[in-house]
Amino acid sequence: MRFVIVTGMSGAGKSTVMKILEDAGYFCVDNLPVQLIRKFHELSRNSMGDMRRVALGIDVRSGEALDEMDEVLSYFATSGSQIEIIYLDAKDEVLIKRFKETRRSHPLIPNGRVEEGIAAERDRMSFLKKKADYIIETDKLLVRDLRVEIEKIFVENKTFNNLFINVVSFGFKHGIPVDSDLVFDVRFMPNPYYEEKLRVMTGNDKEVQEFVMNSEASVEFVNKLIDMIKFLVPNYIAEGKNQLVISVGCTGGHHRSVTVANKLYEALSSSGDYGIKISHRDINR
Repeated sequence: MRFVIVTGMSGAGKSTVMKILEDAGYFCVDNLPVQLIRKFHELSRNSMGDMRRVALGIDVRSGEALDEMDEVLSYFATSGSQIEIIYLDAKDEVLIKRFKETRRSHPLIPNGRVEEGIAAERDRMSFLKKKADYIIETDKLLVRDLRVEIEKIFVENKTFNNLFINVVSFGFKHGIPVDSDLVFDVRFMPNPYYEEKLRVMTGNDKEVQEFVMNSEASVEFVNKLIDMIKFLVPNYIAEGKNQLVISVGCTGGHHRSVTVANKLYEALSSSGDYGIKISHRDINR
């Protein structure tokens, strides 16, 4: 039997994950009272195979009963039953934006400021985050990206190391992405902008890629960049890092940065040890 608890911050994607698991054949129950979790587990365990994969949604709406989760988790630990906890999180500013877009009030402070509710919720939920088997930060994840990560863990049974890599190309004249962890400047590479036929193309086009990479310095830089990132990633995973944003910049964000970001993404995407996506922030500016 596979018993999963889906939890995390309000607005971080818990309901979406529950729908994904339901689509994958899990029996899903959202906001079950904490006091009933043990009983529900016993019933599902004795259901003669009808409920072999179960997901429970638990969050701050449980109120004071949330304090009993430690006792519930201890029960699972001593009963010999395996339980997995997935924790959904996002930065405060992202959660605030999502609350405002949906015009929802925060469940902890329905008549107060969303910021205050988020701060209180982080404090209340911190113990569950520490006990989580999987932590997914959904700041930059589209629903399809989140579905891939959830199915990887709970359907395909692949190893998940709680790291999601975002490779971003950008133009320095539009500013460095504020959430960057690593920033690389590739303005030293040959610039297709000065070739009239290439100017209207982007780093997604083969002709531009060949022009940019037709330089010993470009090839050496990309190879060393890939080697360095491959060295860093296992160390970031071991340290417990959840998200890594690698930003590659050129002047306008159309040619060189897009080319290098694509090369880096191709080199990293074959690994199953982490999630990865690519975006070209300024390619249409």
